[in-house]
Amino acid sequence: MRKAVALGEDARGRTAPNPNVGCVVVSGSGRVVGKGATAAGGRPHAEAVALAEAGKRAAGATVYVTLEPCAHDSERGPACTDVLLRALPARVVVALKDPDPRTSGKGIRRLRRAGIEVTLGVEREAARRSLDGWLTRLELGRPRITLKLALSIDGKIALPSGESKWITGEDARRHVHMERAHSDMILVGRGTYLADEPRLDVRLPGLEERSPRRALLTRGDPVEGWETLRNPQDVYGLHDVNDLLVEGGSATATAFLTADLVDRILIYRAPIIVGEGKSSFGYVGLDAIADAHDRWRLVDEQRLGVDRLEVYERERRD
Repeated sequence: MRKAVALGEDARGRTAPNPNVGCVVVSGSGRVVGKGATAAGGRPHAEAVALAEAGKRAAGATVYVTLEPCAHDSERGPACTDVLLRALPARVVVALKDPDPRTSGKGIRRLRRAGIEVTLGVEREAARRSLDGWLTRLELGRPRITLKLALSIDGKIALPSGESKWITGEDARRHVHMERAHSDMILVGRGTYLADEPRLDVRLPGLEERSPRRALLTRGDPVEGWETLRNPQDVYGLHDVNDLLVEGGSATATAFLTADLVDRILIYRAPIIVGEGKSSFGYVGLDAIADAHDRWRLVDEQRLGVDRLEVYERERRD
C-alpha cells in the first residue's frame, strides 16, 4: 500500500478533477505484476492501468488501491469496480473509503458480494494526506489551498526595497519546485507579477512538463497566458483544480488568510536576519491573542540544506 500511495502522490497535480489514486497488483507468490496511477486528466483510472499491466496474472491476486474503486457510471469509461470484477482478484485492499456519494461503500459491497475479500483502512492517513486536495474540493467545493512563504529568522519576506532573491538556498528552492509539480495551479498577486515577472514553472530536470497553470489575483486587466481571480472567493469556481499553491506576496497571503481559505502553510525559513523589511502578513482579522491559538498545527519539519521547512495545517472543527 505504501507503494500505491507513492504512485498516487506522484500523480498529484495532474489528475483533476479526478482524485490522484495509486494501485498495485501483487500475485499469489508475492510479486508485483501491475502498478499504476490515475493518468493525466483523470483517465484512465489507477486500477485500469495496473490491471492492464497485470493482465491474466490479476486473477487470484491482491490489489492494493488508495481509494475505494468507483462504482458509478461515467461517459469517460467503465467503473473500476466492474473492471475488478472482470479481473477476478482474490482480495482488494483499500486505504480510504470514497466519500463521493455516487460510490461511497457501493464499490466495496459489490466486490464482497462477488466473493472478493475486501480489507479497508490500510495506510488510511497516508492516503488521506495524498488525496487531500481532491477530498477538500469534494467537502468544501474548492481546492486545497497551500500558502508558501520564504522568510528570514525575523519573519521578513524582503528588504525595504522589495529585494527578495534569494532568501533561501538551492535545496529549499528545489523543494518549492517539487511542490509546484504537485499543484494544479499557482497563484500570485498583481504586485508580485509586476515586480518579479515570475515564470512560476517547474525547473527540475525531467519534470518541466509538470509546470501548472498560472493565475493572478487582480481586479486589473487580464494577462495573456494567466487565469484571473478577482478575489479569494473565486476559488469556489475552480472546479478542475484540486491543489492550489499561493506563492505571494504579502497582500495576497493576507487576503487568503483573512478569508480563512488557507488549509496548509509551507514556511521555508532561512538563517538570516533582515531587520527592517517587508513583513509576511498584514492584518488578518484577529483582535485578541486568544483567537490566534488552536488554529494551526505543525505536521512536519525538516532541514533543507541551511534552511528549515515548517509545514502547518489549519485546524477545522465542526
